[in-house]
Amino acid sequence: MFIRGRPITMYVPSNIQNYDNLKMELPSERLELDWVYGYRGRDCRANLFFLPSGEAVYFIACVIVLYHIKNRMQRHYRKHTDSVRCLAVHPDNVRVASGQTAGVDKDGKPMQACVHIWDSATLVTLQQIGLGTFQRGVGMGSLAFSIVDSGTFLCVIDDSNEHILSVWDCTKGTKHAEIKTTNEAVFDVNFSPSDSNNIITCGKSHVYFWTLSAGQFTKKQGIFGKYKKPKFIHCFVFSLTGDVLTGDSEGNILPWAKSAADTKTLGKGAKETYQIVRPIKAHEGSVFTLCTLKCGALLSGGGKDRKIIRWSADLAPERECEIPEKFGAVRTVAVVDDEGLLVGTTRNAILRGSFSDGFVAIGHLDEMWGLATHPSQSIFLTCSHDRQVCLWNTEEHNLDWCITLEEYGLCAGFCPSGSVVSVGLSTGRWVVLDLVTKEVISESIDGNEQLSVMRYSPDGRFLAVGSHDNFIYIYSVTESGRRYSRFGRCNGHSSFITHLDWSKDSCYIVSNSGDYEILYWDIAGGCKLLRNRFESKDREWASFTCVLGFHVIGVWLEGSDGTDINALCRSHNEKVVAVADDFCKVHLFQYPCPKPKAPSHKYEGHGSHVTNVCFTHNDSHLLSIGGKDTCILQWKVTGSGVGESRETLASASSTSTSSPEPPAS
Repeated sequence: MFIRGRPITMYVPSNIQNYDNLKMELPSERLELDWVYGYRGRDCRANLFFLPSGEAVYFIACVIVLYHIKNRMQRHYRKHTDSVRCLAVHPDNVRVASGQTAGVDKDGKPMQACVHIWDSATLVTLQQIGLGTFQRGVGMGSLAFSIVDSGTFLCVIDDSNEHILSVWDCTKGTKHAEIKTTNEAVFDVNFSPSDSNNIITCGKSHVYFWTLSAGQFTKKQGIFGKYKKPKFIHCFVFSLTGDVLTGDSEGNILPWAKSAADTKTLGKGAKETYQIVRPIKAHEGSVFTLCTLKCGALLSGGGKDRKIIRWSADLAPERECEIPEKFGAVRTVAVVDDEGLLVGTTRNAILRGSFSDGFVAIGHLDEMWGLATHPSQSIFLTCSHDRQVCLWNTEEHNLDWCITLEEYGLCAGFCPSGSVVSVGLSTGRWVVLDLVTKEVISESIDGNEQLSVMRYSPDGRFLAVGSHDNFIYIYSVTESGRRYSRFGRCNGHSSFITHLDWSKDSCYIVSNSGDYEILYWDIAGGCKLLRNRFESKDREWASFTCVLGFHVIGVWLEGSDGTDINALCRSHNEKVVAVADDFCKVHLFQYPCPKPKAPSHKYEGHGSHVTNVCFTHNDSHLLSIGGKDTCILQWKVTGSGVGESRETLASASSTSTSSPEPPAS
């Protein structure tokens, strides 16, 4: 095969007799989205709501999650084709509006952004609004339904330089009016609860009060007067009396009121203005969110101080609590009941709790590359640029534990004993963690470049460490993964190591590198490079994660860049191979798929490049992790062959390919 014009030679295994007539078919297995781990809180606002159905609704990547808190069940709205940026709930508490970014396709061509209005009970799309109208997509926190007219109208602010505000008729999907707002960032928009012709927007150094009449907008700017103008107005709400309350980057809650024209200050012909009544110092650092309660009380969420404060109707502080530092700042708050709250944080966590009981949460903050599944249990481990290492449970759908390391992790591998896991870090250092105590029981360093793969031999006697310094370091492993000693080093690649796999007999390794080499190594013979690659054509591999190899030629599209596929993983039963590509897709191919243009099932859900995929120990599920979308998707594997052991399949294969008995004489 050729990648970027470079020929890569591979040899046909002996058991494939007629390569030219080999048929590539879709696998009978399919994937169904089972669970979504994570929440987009690092850069989005007002994107967590609680519905009367008992579900929390929020988004990450291209998926909107409806999580039933009491029943611990998820449903997913998956009609978006690119990353979701904002969310709004209709006054009927059933319909939901969600807006996405425009994005680009795999050829770099811009895609069309839009807003979906959908039914949260049935997950049916009711309207698709503004397809191709919103430049770059819909802005963060830039959706709102009108209130007094039963939610007939929807206001949207796009992500263009001029942040165009448009009002749409939800039932017809038609545009009612639009206007350019400002070249500065806009963070929030909403209709007045008493008049759908009045709309408020806020953002960088501004609060604007808009009036819509006969299809035309007029604007009045909030006057800060003698008070210091904050750099950002992050959010606003309406009190029960209809007054506007804003939260800003100075930590203040600012009540606004309409005042008569001040001709002495503003001159003759001045009109009525909106001015600050009295600033209230609420938080240290920014006020990121405000939430009004039915009783008239107010909740505010802070940035630097990570506090949630409850205020009385006359804005006197009543109660407060502080979110643990590891969760980050308070991004948004949603009320569950009289006591319970849902909190979205800037470290991509959703917390549930109360002022009296505290909060618990899960989530990754930064780009993820490291993923490993346990050899015998329904758990998996992830590591991320946020320096967190997290152990997850695929059956309970929760986080078992999370620790923070000094450097960030890029790869991981479980020891076959299942009691420890090794994590490769960005500095060339790697650590071994005890799964029970979470303690570092061993650590080593190989070179000073990042590590890209950690892989134990099937018998557990060796650990192979692939590095960006072009070497594979081999360690002898004893005491069920608790002691390590250097055994040797594989020297021969001319670029950084990307992937590697062990043979089933734990004697050989196959490896890929950044310049598209496929090399074979005799580990038992002293880490020797095997010059005659023909001798390895029939070798059986315990795992198959190398993206280059005869058995996976078909996963590459014609003319592919060598970076188009980030990772792949063969199922344990050796029937299918999952692929993580650079275009937000997860693919499922039959295995082997050694011919070009092999067909695949394609699955969407991630909002950025998919960095890794891995099957659980019994092939019941596939895990995929996103890069910048910080999202973990858990897919259920359905169809024939699910759960069949390798031994059963090998036996069936042996039976089907053996020669028939000669007829009795």
